Amino acid sequence: MLTEAEADELRASCTRFLAGHGPTLAAEALAAIPPETVVDRYGDGGVVAELEATVAGVLGTEAAVFLPSGVMAQQIVLRVHAERRGRRTVLYHPMCHLEQHEGRALERLQGLIGRPVGEAHRLLTAEDLGPVAEPAAALLIELPQRDLGGQQPSWEDLEAQVAWAREHGAAAHLDGARLWESAAGYGVPPARIAALFDSVYVSFYKGIGALAGCCVAGDAALVAEVREWRRRMGGTLFGLWPLAASALALLPNRLERMPRYLEQARAIAAALAYVPGVRVVPDPPQTPMLHVLLETDAATVDAAVRRLAAAGVWTIRGASATPDPAVLRFELPVGDATCALEPGEAAALIGALVQPA
Repeated sequence: MLTEAEADELRASCTRFLAGHGPTLAAEALAAIPPETVVDRYGDGGVVAELEATVAGVLGTEAAVFLPSGVMAQQIVLRVHAERRGRRTVLYHPMCHLEQHEGRALERLQGLIGRPVGEAHRLLTAEDLGPVAEPAAALLIELPQRDLGGQQPSWEDLEAQVAWAREHGAAAHLDGARLWESAAGYGVPPARIAALFDSVYVSFYKGIGALAGCCVAGDAALVAEVREWRRRMGGTLFGLWPLAASALALLPNRLERMPRYLEQARAIAAALAYVPGVRVVPDPPQTPMLHVLLETDAATVDAAVRRLAAAGVWTIRGASATPDPAVLRFELPVGDATCALEPGEAAALIGALVQPA
């Protein structure tokens, strides 16, 4: 796989990009912040308060609070749910972010217990929850399930999972880092999904493409507790305004475009059906992201990435291993840069990744 330095140099030489909204350039990110932005002071007032009110309005919740990190945000809100219920166990899918990417922070920092439920290769279902007898503080549902290619359960099964949590005295928490994409997949407003849950976490740097930061939304009392814990965990920085201003500037337009991103994801997947050595998961995509499976080796991919970059198109830094040694995988988030390519052209670029020089 290319080193980060090599990838940065090649990416900087390109004018077109396969994934997401393209590269984040400091000058462009700063230029997107309106000059009349009102700064906050330790998270209070200014554009931070404006963003929190906007997110609460979009999600239909009583309140929302801005935090600089999703890892921090979810630890806090799950701790609040646990302390309210006098329970320590959090149920979640084996491939969720807390289990795969956070170094056991829930246990080591918050004293909570993460319990995976269901099977890693497929979505969690209400049927999987049936045998769970241990009293849980919360059920965390990730929408969409990123490590499964952006899959999500049927609406009926989602409702059944939340109902199970309520019947068993557990909070229903939504890991909605990509709620914006999830809403496009279900064909409903984000507030329709948020209404199912006791708390919702949303990210701004993923599908929205803003600088770092996120919000936790829910009822006013829960959000007030999260706000207090934000300070205890070091998240109440002197000025959060650059992050909040970036999110507020980009959220409306990018949220409006999510159905278009989904349409493009499905069109690319359809075009890839005719490309040898390439498959997509899921097929068709359920949200504006997908996983692409390449029947090739890492050296072939690296060589192709270099060739395409020399032609002015940045594709991927590299692909990850899968249980099948003959197959590699990469994630393709679909955004503005992806939509600037014709679906057939995007499919041809991906097809080139499996072709030897």
